[in-house]
Amino acid sequence: MKLLIVEDEAELCNSIVTYLKSESYACEVAHNYASALKKIDSFEYDCILLDIGLPDGNGLKILEELKENNKTDGVIIVSAKNSIDDRIKGLRIGADDYLAKPFHLSELSARVAAIIRRKQFTGNNIVLFNEIAINTLSKEAEVNNQVLDLTKKEYQLLLYFVVNKGKVISKNAIAQHLWGDEASGNFDFIYTHIKNLRKKLHEAGSADYIRAVYGMGYKFTE
Repeated sequence: MKLLIVEDEAELCNSIVTYLKSESYACEVAHNYASALKKIDSFEYDCILLDIGLPDGNGLKILEELKENNKTDGVIIVSAKNSIDDRIKGLRIGADDYLAKPFHLSELSARVAAIIRRKQFTGNNIVLFNEIAINTLSKEAEVNNQVLDLTKKEYQLLLYFVVNKGKVISKNAIAQHLWGDEASGNFDFIYTHIKNLRKKLHEAGSADYIRAVYGMGYKFTE
């Protein structure tokens, strides 16, 4: 799952990124209004943590931009402003949640997970595809009730494939989803992760659902 953290306080931003990366999220950062606007125009995110008080603009304008472009990224407004007016305005525009500073990182993570669960998985913690079951709370995957020994990236890759089953996903989209700003132009590492994931699925008794689409990317399908 890929997140965008829009936060101008460097220390807080670093703490959020470190914590959420430990929870297996890929994180991108925007420290101001201009860079945040550029990112939401170029990419899609599973959830955006959006500070209202940015040095060069109002974070609510970013939320308005998302809604005007019919984007479905989840949004949590994160702000020191705890007035009821700000909260109501943000929720009316289309934010999914509001979290006032200061907050516990564990609560932030729980709210992110809840929004992704509601938007991506219709409120369920378990994502199923034939013999494969993925638990988004424990971040474990099973094949025929056998837990797979997956790395964080392999788990993220499997979940990304299942959520986007039947769609052709480019190598660049996979890289951006798993690594965000840290993604490079060399996609050899994607092939390695897919090869390892396919091997672990096969050894657990799963059918091979990962298809390479020449010149385009990969598709997860029967």
